[in-house]
Formats: sequence, structure tokens, C-alpha cells
Amino acid sequence: MDNDKRFVTGLDVGTENVRAIIATVNKDGAVAIVGYNEGKSAGMRKGVPANLTGPAESIDKMLGEAERMGGYEVRSAFVSIGGSQVISTRTEGMIAVGTVEHEINDQDLDRVEDVAVTGRIPANRDVLDVVPLEYALDGQGGIKDPLGMSGARLEIRANVVSALTPNCDNLKKATLAADVKAERLVPGVVAAARAVLTDRQRENGVAVIDMGGATTSVAVYEEGDLQYVGVVPAGSNNITNDLAIVLAIDPEMAEEIKVRFVTGDFDTDKSPVIRIGKEGKTERAFERKEVETVVKARLEEIFSEIRKKLKNAHYDQRLPEGIVLTGGGAKMRDIELFAKKCLEAAVKIGVPQGLGGVSESVEKPEFATAVGLALLAAEQSSVKFTPSKKSAKLPKLKSPGFLKKIFSKF
Repeated sequence: MDNDKRFVTGLDVGTENVRAIIATVNKDGAVAIVGYNEGKSAGMRKGVPANLTGPAESIDKMLGEAERMGGYEVRSAFVSIGGSQVISTRTEGMIAVGTVEHEINDQDLDRVEDVAVTGRIPANRDVLDVVPLEYALDGQGGIKDPLGMSGARLEIRANVVSALTPNCDNLKKATLAADVKAERLVPGVVAAARAVLTDRQRENGVAVIDMGGATTSVAVYEEGDLQYVGVVPAGSNNITNDLAIVLAIDPEMAEEIKVRFVTGDFDTDKSPVIRIGKEGKTERAFERKEVETVVKARLEEIFSEIRKKLKNAHYDQRLPEGIVLTGGGAKMRDIELFAKKCLEAAVKIGVPQGLGGVSESVEKPEFATAVGLALLAAEQSSVKFTPSKKSAKLPKLKSPGFLKKIFSKF
């Protein structure tokens, strides 16, 4: 391998699927995807581990093919975290840094971030990221980067993203049981945004909606920064389960009906009957109106909750760049048309683009999170992540005592 290249890995651990991206980064920062894979997830509920063995087994099994493709054995990765327990909180902090001639340094920035977090984020939550929205020096606001500036009093207004400590610890243990160290936990929707958004979109104002299996997450960006994160505890699997219950069929057939026959425009001019059947089995027929009524009701519920979160964050109908849909749920045909009606905003499907290697194989909305995680990992040497002291003092990853190394790599 070229000594100027290094490997990075993004690991998206979802409720229904586990996906991995292995990429190389050259000395110029160019990213090329060399390995990828996806597989069914186990032991996850609503985006968080329900046990340790299930996710570990899923991760280990899925990584094997990606490692063989990329020629690299994964030992660490940026890992996604989801669930309604992931939230963002607006905080403020102020410190005295010295005389008016004092130049702001990295230690000052760390200290003011720590003040903004301490006492404002509950003790049972881990800080995933501190996003500085604005600094002020001696009362002068609107500063994006005060490093090197002179002043005696430094203030910060920040957006702190956090998750429940037990869920973070259990996710780290689950990945470690598969012999993969979680270098950093990143909200899935934030990682997806890294893969599908442009700098212009982040600057002007845009929202990313990540439609997962059990949850639907939204992240809002404006002036280049993450402004808000929210999660709705319902996803594409709820649609499948609704169809299975109402039509009295198994979830596998319900999923096929959803993917093959349902479209987001709910066009009533189509055939009134849906016919489906596997080879060697009796064909079954369902009324299209009944199917579409079930799907529409659940989609309305999901997007209604998303709109409530945008309103609470004061961003409803205030996003010039509109909405970008990602995730497995975004594969439903014409779902952007339905989302546009519900959210009253421009909506499009977001896919990762502009990467090298075998990137064309993962230019799909469901791979956005895994690709974004790999991109964030690739940037870790050039973009500094400065956690608060609370985050920095988290216990180091340790192998769970009762779980032995249960899988071999090859």
C-alpha cells in the first residue's frame, strides 16, 4: 500500500441493517471507497442496543466481506448512534481570560466550552459534540473563530449534542465485542448530512431527514453550523408492520408491497388491485386503496412530528435550501412528493457523491450515514474535535468481562 495513504472506516449500526464503508485517504485528503457491505442487524431496538451479543455478531459477520474487498482488517471506526435519546441543547458560557492584550488560544476555547457544558447537560448524558455557534470578545459578538484575537472576556453560544450514557457505553461494548473500537459516536443524521450536503446548503439553511427503520431523525444547518437535532420514534418499519397487520400477511410480503407498489404521489389512476405472489404459491390480491390508506396514515404521522420539531426549533418554512431525505425509508418511490406536501418545502433525495474508488456502488440514500462516518473519520487529522471535559473524562473502552472474543475475522 502507498505509505501516503491511510484507511478509515464508517460503521452504521441501525435497528434493521448494519452498513460499513472502508475508505483510503491520501496525503491531499482525497477519499476513495475501497470496501463496503451491508447486512441485517440484530439486538437493536429503536436505534439502541437491547443486548450486546446480537449487534456484535451482526457487525462481525457484515464486516468480513467489506474487509476482504478493501484488503484491510478493521480495528476501529466512527460509529453511528441513533434513537430518540439523541438531542441537542443550546448553551452559553463565559470566562475571564486575562488582560485586554491577551490573545485567545486553544486552552481558552476548551475552557469556555467546558463552562458552557458543565451543569447544563445532565450527568447521565454523554456529550457527543460541542458546536460553537458564536463567540463574543469583550461584548463584541458575531465572531466565528476568536483564535488569536485579543480580549479579556470570552463568551460562547453553542449547540451541545448529547446521548444517554448507558446507550453510548453499551454501543461501544457491542462494537468492541466484534473487535472494533468505536473511535467516536456520531448521530446518524449528522453523519448522513456530511455525505449529502454542500457547503452552500449548510450556509443558507437546510434540513436533513434520515428515515431509518425504527426512527426518523432531523438535523438543521444554517450559517455553516449544526443548529438542531431531533428524533421521531417511528420509521419505515412501522409502515411495513402496519401493512402486515391490516392485510394479515407476513412482514416480508408487506415490505415487498410497500417497495413495489406504493408511490408517494398516491396516484388513484393506477390499477385498483395489487396482485402479488411468489413462484409456486397462490397469487394474492389486495385493494390498492386499502394499502395506500395504511401507508399514507403512517407517513402523515411521521412527517407531522418532524414538522412539529422544526416549528419548535423555529425553522419551519425557514429553510431556503429545503429538505434533503436520506436513509432506507427514502427509497420509497416519489416519497419526496409526499414530504413536500406535508412539510411545505422543497424536498429532494440525498445520495453520497463525488468520491473515488467504488463509490458508485454506494451512491444510495441508505448508505449516506456510513459514507458520512468515513468522511468524518478521514477529516479527523485536519479538523480538530475538542470535547468538553465531561466528554473527555468518559471511561476508556474496555472489553466486557463476560463476553469473550466469540468471532474470528477470517
